[in-house]
Amino acid sequence: MDVEEGRVVAVRGDASDPMSGGYTCMKGRQMAEQLHGSERLWRPLRSRPSGAFEPITAEAALDEIAERLKAIVQEHGPRAVAVYCGTCAYFNSATVPVVRAYLDAVGSPSIYSSLTIDQSAKVVAVGRIGMWGAGTHSFQSSNVALIVGNNPPVSHLAPPSGLPGFNPSKRLADALERGMKIVCVDPRRSELARRAHIHLQIRPGEDPTLLAGILRVILDEGLHDREFCDRHVSGLGDLRASIAEFTPEYVAARCEVDEALIVEAARLFARGPRGCATSGTGPDMGPHPALSEHLISALNIVCARVNRAGERIDNPGVLGPAVPRPAQAIPPAMLPPMFHLGTGVRARMRDLERVCDEMPTSTLADEILMPGQGQIRALVCLGGNPAVSVPNEAKIRRALESLDLLVCADLRMTETARLADFVLPARHPLERADATVFSDMFFEAPYAYYTEAVVAADDEVRDDWQWIAGIACRQGLSLDLPGGRLAGDGEDKFSVLEKILPGSRVPLAEVRAASCGRVFENVEVLADPPVEGLDFRLELAPPGICEELRELRSEWAPGDSRPGSREGFDHLLICRRMNEVLNSVGRNFPLSHKKAPTNPAYMHPDDLAAVGAAAGDLVEIQSEVGSIVALAAASDEVQPGVVSMAHGWGGLPGEDCDPRNGGANTNRLTADDRDVDPATGMVRQTAIPVRVRRAPRVA
Repeated sequence: MDVEEGRVVAVRGDASDPMSGGYTCMKGRQMAEQLHGSERLWRPLRSRPSGAFEPITAEAALDEIAERLKAIVQEHGPRAVAVYCGTCAYFNSATVPVVRAYLDAVGSPSIYSSLTIDQSAKVVAVGRIGMWGAGTHSFQSSNVALIVGNNPPVSHLAPPSGLPGFNPSKRLADALERGMKIVCVDPRRSELARRAHIHLQIRPGEDPTLLAGILRVILDEGLHDREFCDRHVSGLGDLRASIAEFTPEYVAARCEVDEALIVEAARLFARGPRGCATSGTGPDMGPHPALSEHLISALNIVCARVNRAGERIDNPGVLGPAVPRPAQAIPPAMLPPMFHLGTGVRARMRDLERVCDEMPTSTLADEILMPGQGQIRALVCLGGNPAVSVPNEAKIRRALESLDLLVCADLRMTETARLADFVLPARHPLERADATVFSDMFFEAPYAYYTEAVVAADDEVRDDWQWIAGIACRQGLSLDLPGGRLAGDGEDKFSVLEKILPGSRVPLAEVRAASCGRVFENVEVLADPPVEGLDFRLELAPPGICEELRELRSEWAPGDSRPGSREGFDHLLICRRMNEVLNSVGRNFPLSHKKAPTNPAYMHPDDLAAVGAAAGDLVEIQSEVGSIVALAAASDEVQPGVVSMAHGWGGLPGEDCDPRNGGANTNRLTADDRDVDPATGMVRQTAIPVRVRRAPRVA
């Protein structure tokens, strides 16, 4: 960062950094424009009865917010207070831990986040199966990778053991050069799919069908690791029986993929000898997300894609605790709370239980709107934009508008902030100290970085955790972190992080002293031998899985109408990522807006011609519950019958939004009371049946 007179004037990659090698993404290169831009919030704002906002001091805002929260708790009980943490809150390493401490002090279970909008199925799978203590094979040590519904060259994010999101194109090129084989499962010919050895371009929503078929081939041909399964796995026989009817012929017909290609992919993955199956948001936002993630885990387990005792663990974590990593199965009850299922805390509707140690976000609107004990009356939103990111956009707007108190902390006036009673200016990443806590598990080596603030922040602009701590102090609440009690909103960020990260493998002070990104070569961890007396097997047939497989198989037989189709709806809308934005963040960046002023509806040229439209025309996309107008774009990367759009765009319901400049919100096509996964509460947000027609011209 080049800084002149307190302003960042240039951003460039650091070629000496051992992890990025100088790589930067488009969004990162525009941090200066975001930091100093015209949309930046610099003062707290309070809404007036007219709907206009007026400036207010930070201290006055905190005083009034705390008084109103105290009154709400006194009248309606602790559960009436909730916090929503968006993606940007997770990238601030102190925010979520301080939020959890705050809600614990209030006595409320009502924490919601973007995690349960898109990928909670990954956590649920571990909560059902258990975890291998020494972890799975890393991407860099693998011979083969099976990647389902993930496109890291654009999204810059993949789960551990997936293609690293830090300079992903180079990581992919390096892997291919050393001989790694890639099997990509994706309904569209994505950037990753174009470089894969095998691309299984499946019909949208058929991820679990394909995965069941691949697993069946591996088991039928005896390509699994029998010795490992005999010693460490339970339920394999029941799972095998449940996938018996997912023959290659059936799966090929249902997924609309060549049968020989499915068999080839199964054999390639199974023969490894090292490798890992991973996924992105694609299967998790589609039908049967918990089943899809379960089958992905099952593929890794039956092929024994795990670190054995004495093998090197490429990244044991730097800022996490130095816990043992035994080469054995660990039961869910011994894992961190986020993997615990059936905790007894449930949503008030649809009998959904707490997942990922939080409440499912698909229930947030109903929890606000439904009268009765436990109704949410106040919501604090940090680093997120639920008004456009939560399914059923019309309902979430009604819910947010009905709250007794809505507080938003953000960098700019988002759609959610426009509905708020108080808007609090958050510190930009360059205005705060921070550490690579969130990304600690995603690096492919024991890498960490502690950064000091690059520029000073105005007194009225505060870190997210400071706003929460300031509210707590005025409510008379003490916030207890793992390493001690928070001293208050004036505590030094480094001290706060030390209390969040006690017992880290490398002390935070050592990471800070490095003053740059560093791979800690002294952190070399080998998988520990099994712990004596711990006799647990990874469970491949937990309650509900075999039943769901039978349900999946019953959804379609050759000659039937396609599964998931609806009468009169002849297309399927799928989600995608865009290089220019991160969910709903980035649309206001100057270069991003210039390159991507909208989220086009990508369709096959033949489909556009069939509805009398061409690239650049507007098309109306209608589902069973709503409709949007979007800018059409022609692309042969999608199959006929498929529409591909990014989510998180558009304005508030009822407002005119230019489809060519601002986009359309695909959540207007979703409902939160149908197509809900019973294990995760996830709403179907991809493979949505829609009909498409050319939008009528407006004079």
